[in-house]
Amino acid sequence: MNAIETMKSLTFGTELEYTGIKRERAAHEIRKVVGGIVRYAGTGYQTWEVVAEDGRIWKAMRDGSLGADGGCEVVTPILRWEDMETLQEVVRNLRHAGAKATRETSQHVHIGARNFSAAQIANLAKMFYKQEELILKAAGTWEHRLAHYTARTDAAFIERLNATRTLNNLTLNQAWFGRENLNPHHYDSNRYHDLNLNNIWRTGTIEFRLFNGTTHAGEVKAHIILALALAAKALNAKCASSKNRREYNEASAKYDTRVFLLSLGLIGDEFKNTRMHLLKHLPGNAAWKNGQQAA
Repeated sequence: MNAIETMKSLTFGTELEYTGIKRERAAHEIRKVVGGIVRYAGTGYQTWEVVAEDGRIWKAMRDGSLGADGGCEVVTPILRWEDMETLQEVVRNLRHAGAKATRETSQHVHIGARNFSAAQIANLAKMFYKQEELILKAAGTWEHRLAHYTARTDAAFIERLNATRTLNNLTLNQAWFGRENLNPHHYDSNRYHDLNLNNIWRTGTIEFRLFNGTTHAGEVKAHIILALALAAKALNAKCASSKNRREYNEASAKYDTRVFLLSLGLIGDEFKNTRMHLLKHLPGNAAWKNGQQAA
């Protein structure tokens, strides 16, 4: 499969953190889009569930990082490419109902990875590390989030990964944690990275934690597409290198990011809005590099 076919074949889910809306209200707004029933599931997360007409469960739950009342974290079920418009309509409904994205909120994207080999996950980690600063700037990731909940990739992990001669589930695990930890706790501190691999050994997903919270349906979609495209690139690559890590250059940031997005296959009118959202945070000109017009 080519890059776009691979990307569109992957499953994903997302977590959307909001303030300004009660969890029960959020559940009813979700139901307006996906149908089904709303029920209170309780537990420590004070979760409201929406059992959609197709049987999948959407959740509106408490998140301790969102203040004393826990805000509202909307958690989707496993989604596919054809569900993107439904997700966007959910986001619009939540915004109209008063949901707000503040500097304390974020969007996390999970990519289904049960069919990824250890080598393909290593490809993703190396590719992400090599382009990390450009990716973070394109996403507009708040620096205060990078200080804790969304730390940059640990260089020691990449060093261990590059030193691993035989990649398999165990050696990948040892490289990621720095020790064998095949049953990580949900809140294991390694999770607090922009690219989080903890869930490889928990739920079979790769988590991208770098995205800021947003009530903009187009931004939500752009964030997911970037994560899907990175995963697809890793799946199709024979190998990847973390050498010659890209340095962020303000003079050419917009151009460099445009070229990077095109290398991921995000070409043409279909991904015009995705490119727009991922370029709008950056200085420079998408068609010029360091004052020189691109060929």
